[in-house]
Amino acid sequence: MVANISILIVDDEESVRDSLFNWFIEDGYQVDRAENAKQALSILESKDFDIILADIKMPGMDGLEMHRRIKAFNKNSIVIIMTAFASVSTAVQALKDGAYDYITKPFDPDDLSHLIRNAANQIALVSENESLKRKVVALENVEDLIGRSKPMIKVLKEVERVAQSNSPVIITGESGTGKELIARAVHSNSQRKFFPLVSVHCGALTESLLESELFGHEKGAFTGAMFNRKGRFEMADGGTIFLDEIATISTKMQIELLRVLETKKLVRVGGNKEIESDFRVICATNKDLKKMVNNGTFREDLFYRLNVVNIHIPPLRDRIEDIPLLVDYFITKYCTSMSRGIISIDKAVLHRLETYPFPGNVRELENMIERAIVVGNGKEIRKKDLPFEEDSITNHTESLEDLEKKYILQILSKYDWNISRSAKVLKVDRVTLYNKIKKYDLKRKKK
Repeated sequence: MVANISILIVDDEESVRDSLFNWFIEDGYQVDRAENAKQALSILESKDFDIILADIKMPGMDGLEMHRRIKAFNKNSIVIIMTAFASVSTAVQALKDGAYDYITKPFDPDDLSHLIRNAANQIALVSENESLKRKVVALENVEDLIGRSKPMIKVLKEVERVAQSNSPVIITGESGTGKELIARAVHSNSQRKFFPLVSVHCGALTESLLESELFGHEKGAFTGAMFNRKGRFEMADGGTIFLDEIATISTKMQIELLRVLETKKLVRVGGNKEIESDFRVICATNKDLKKMVNNGTFREDLFYRLNVVNIHIPPLRDRIEDIPLLVDYFITKYCTSMSRGIISIDKAVLHRLETYPFPGNVRELENMIERAIVVGNGKEIRKKDLPFEEDSITNHTESLEDLEKKYILQILSKYDWNISRSAKVLKVDRVTLYNKIKKYDLKRKKK
């Protein structure tokens, strides 16, 4: 990836330009140099750079003015400001104007290397998102699948790939993560999209009712069976059957289901005629089916029959960068359905949402936004419109240190362990943040 990243170094000090040039060349980047802002702008007229590393103080035109001019015609380049300690406040102004970050002279090699690497990762992610967006345009029924985080990009790619086959799919994930949406997206993008998608909530039905729902029944099969009735497997002929909460079905139903999956033939309750149906099966569960197999509560043969492909949806707390997108989407959705003018959300409230653990996942977030729009009466969602403040306080049994540790870890994860950015969000200096990391023995999760 590094070989594809280009860097332009702009500094009037030759020694700085040369040392950075040699440094980045050794690391494999494509590098060019300019001794002032005017020369840099001239180079940029004919060539784009991914990262522009610019000093603030330069003769003729300073780095801030150069940054503003660059952003006027090239919004894609990442600009990092180099500054002396004495002009940090000026560099902060650059951040407000849209610079990616700043670094103080003299450089800490690790800090500079980490900063450039993070910028390169962001460029790669943006590129990947753009590529994904182009692909998503080709996907159907994915308008509710919101996300730009790496875990969600991975899920969307899996949906695209899996949709092209007829293999059984198990969708796993915590309650509220959107398993049914994924099932619909797989069906809508498959060759079966012109046939029905039939959903069955297995956990909501008793064994006898589930059997009748899945296989249908003949007139007189039981009290109340006044007519012949098709089951869901028959209704799904040519299309897809989605079995939600598959882990809740009884041992008897597991045997029946296995037989139907293997033969694609079924017999209605009270009947004796075999009926063929061509369906694809997609299941969903928030349970660990492998663990259930090991403890004998779920049949091993059925598990392997269903678990040809597994799509796992990450919990919302593992993709907090998706929260602003989801909030915007739900605000638009409910303002439109309630015929309200589009409202905004207070930045502090959005920040609170980004640090809330969301045990109920996306469904909980959606309910929060819907409630806020129903009870709020202004043009902005405020703290008082959301219920989490009271709940989070009354439900917490953790110590203050536990909460601080968790909060710091969330922020570090969100900003890919960029110490400078995380410290700014936490409103502490770098030294304090380093001390907290050491105190709580926080470790970066391996990817």
